[in-house]
Amino acid sequence: MTIKILSDKLASQIAAGEVIERPASVVKELVENAIDAGATQIDLEIMDAGKKLIQVSDNGQGIPADEIVLAVQRHATSKLSKAEDLFEIRTLGFRGEALASIGSVAKLSLISKHHQAELGAEISVDGGKSEGMKAKSAPIGTIVRVEDLFFNVPARLKFLKSDLTENRQITGLITRYALAYPHIRWQLIQDGRVYLQTTGSGDRQEILQSLFGVNDAKRLLPIHFEDSDFQVEGFISELSLTRSNRRDITLFINGRWVQDSSLTAAVIRAYHTMLMVGRFPVVVLFIQMPPEMVDVNVHPSKAEVRFKNSDAVFSAVQRAIRRGLLAYSPIPDLNTAVLWGQPLKDDSPTQAMQSEVPWQSESRPLEKTPESGHTEQSLQKPLSSEYLPVLRLVGQVAATYLIAEGPDGLYLIDQHAAHERVLFEQMMAQARSGIVPSQTLLESEVIELSPEKAGLLEQRLDVLKNLGFDIETFGPNAFSLRAIPAILAGGDPTQAVHAVVNAFEEDETPLAAEIESLVAARVCKRMAIKAGQILSPEEQKNLLLNLETCQVPRTCPHGRPTMIHLSAMMLERQFGRTGAI
Repeated sequence: MTIKILSDKLASQIAAGEVIERPASVVKELVENAIDAGATQIDLEIMDAGKKLIQVSDNGQGIPADEIVLAVQRHATSKLSKAEDLFEIRTLGFRGEALASIGSVAKLSLISKHHQAELGAEISVDGGKSEGMKAKSAPIGTIVRVEDLFFNVPARLKFLKSDLTENRQITGLITRYALAYPHIRWQLIQDGRVYLQTTGSGDRQEILQSLFGVNDAKRLLPIHFEDSDFQVEGFISELSLTRSNRRDITLFINGRWVQDSSLTAAVIRAYHTMLMVGRFPVVVLFIQMPPEMVDVNVHPSKAEVRFKNSDAVFSAVQRAIRRGLLAYSPIPDLNTAVLWGQPLKDDSPTQAMQSEVPWQSESRPLEKTPESGHTEQSLQKPLSSEYLPVLRLVGQVAATYLIAEGPDGLYLIDQHAAHERVLFEQMMAQARSGIVPSQTLLESEVIELSPEKAGLLEQRLDVLKNLGFDIETFGPNAFSLRAIPAILAGGDPTQAVHAVVNAFEEDETPLAAEIESLVAARVCKRMAIKAGQILSPEEQKNLLLNLETCQVPRTCPHGRPTMIHLSAMMLERQFGRTGAI
């Protein structure tokens, strides 16, 4: 193959691919430029998830008219002058690639007026081709308008996620930068709706409520830590506030949002032995250090960094979080009282008593019985997945399990998993029939969510309506819950809605045919009878009868077993009635 030099157009598009991966990448570059310009107000307008329009307006110092042509060219920047400056970067942008990269894959319009100039200037770039500069009347600051993103590279459009996901990326990015720069007035409008609006008062608590919701924001603990080289401040979650993924661990280094796996590991390590396996904290940290101790020139996206002394940084993060946890988390008082008739939490007294049971089951290798020659495994026949035999209720044990007798032995039934299965099949049957009885609430519940979660819920209101929920928008990022499915009456309706949001947050792109079942499974999990809840004999009997009518009685909707079967032959073996122990 012949070696040849790439055309300027193709080289620009290749370079743009490193900087502009998705609409959120465009927003990030433009917002960072606005922050570097000293803006105290930044307004963003997004249409069609950023594919049709991204407009960022700021009131910063602006660009001089005689420099606006240079601003859209590659490797043109006002933030570096010599090679040594790369090791003391104090601005968010510095590479001089953002505007040129955006202009090569979109239709870019830039209007700016310098704070010392009487008249502004405008320049347009269409697919990498500049149309020249012209004078323009404009307010002090800069307006960047990006239209038809990736219009000349349609293959890139195919790799974008759904509009819901792309909007979430943009909302999450802006909300986090608003948290890092609370003195700036931020406004984010997506498809004509205001998703974020701040006052610029400098109060981070205000932004926390927008990012995590009012309830979770109240459970975040402020921390502050300093040593010779590092300053770590921000917010950490209580031990009771966790997530199933690392998504809500947010880290800023010298005002720059970074996504560093090793630094995230340091945060998780600080919670070691305090959280359950598979659960992660909610953490927002702002780390300040001398610029020469961190290298931000690792990747064109500037999201990755390297530290001169990584061990010192990790140690500072761990100490800051650990001290905060110890300061806010006193040793709890011992409580051995059983709350009869009330659902108990994960750290309930019931669980504590169970952990203190003096006997332990010993694991032994499979042995043959001397009389029959069968192994213990052969004594325990596998459960049939097609039907559940008629069961006779015996009672409840540990406020968690039902004991029932069947024609072939003993059944231990997890009341929470069993109730999940019952609710799920009832809800799905009603949804398929098109007749879902709803229970109107005496007073409407107002549910406030973060901008990201509000967008998720708004996209799925039709699904919830099919399942029996009556929810309407009620102001920015707020919803009014008026009715819930009748089969869920008696539970906490707001918990059901939050369960729906969490389901979509963890599975961003469910198949259309699976959306209803995904929502129903999550709602039923939250609304089902909990472990530790005492049931009356009538409630136990009804649960057992409903489970017998289920099509898939052996597992809950998430695949966890609802019951354990102990055959009569296995019981005889354990009691030595077969002639051997």
